Amino acid sequence: MIRNSRRSSFSGPFAAVLLLLATLPGSAADTDLLPALRRGVAERTAESDSIPPDRRAALEKISGWIRQRMDAGKPAALMFICTHNSRRSQLAQVWAQTAATYFGLKGVTTYSGGVEVTACNPRTVAALVRAGFAVTNTAPQSQNPVYHVEYSATAPAVELFSKTYSAPTNPQSDFAAIMTCDHADQDCPRVKGCAMRAPLHYEDPKVADGSPIESETYDLRSRQIAREMFFVMQQVRSPRERTRIGAAGAESNGKTE
Repeated sequence: MIRNSRRSSFSGPFAAVLLLLATLPGSAADTDLLPALRRGVAERTAESDSIPPDRRAALEKISGWIRQRMDAGKPAALMFICTHNSRRSQLAQVWAQTAATYFGLKGVTTYSGGVEVTACNPRTVAALVRAGFAVTNTAPQSQNPVYHVEYSATAPAVELFSKTYSAPTNPQSDFAAIMTCDHADQDCPRVKGCAMRAPLHYEDPKVADGSPIESETYDLRSRQIAREMFFVMQQVRSPRERTRIGAAGAESNGKTE
């Protein structure tokens, strides 16, 4: 098992907002986020304003579907789909589950799948480790290893390995199909069993494989996906809680001027 640890401190208005978040139900204080992840999560949750309007609209479609499910007392299963289930869909599965747990969204479970089976790319795993996740390879001799990715001392680990979206370990009906690459989106005009489909394409970090900017490219894609998954899950929170967070930030800004 590999663990990274980073420490930081925040001050001013941003610190006040983080403090309020920590006191709300379902915050990181309740879910016991791994220490190595905390700074990165704080940074990603503070970056929502940098999400372009067109992507924000796509993300709000996903958050709206989750909210409808929760309001109806139903679980919300999210399946992230790309061609090989080796990079983008795996990153999205991990970050979305981390964000859902961070915000206390019980009943939200994430999955991933592909059009064909390959393996979870080692570069994807390395990016998760650099982000602060604790990763264990439970089948190192396999051509398609199974990785356990821990983000919390209390929540179950996310299990990563390459599989088709229709694999038995994935939900077969009543799930949201989130298409993380344009190729899979075009090749799968119909995802059997899905209750909602949303295109959310990401540029493949594979373009940098073997280059001097390989790690940087994977980290940038990981951070983008994390930023957007935390935005999705934060939008699912009740309007009252989001109003409280905004009011705390406004009050803090007033005190510092």
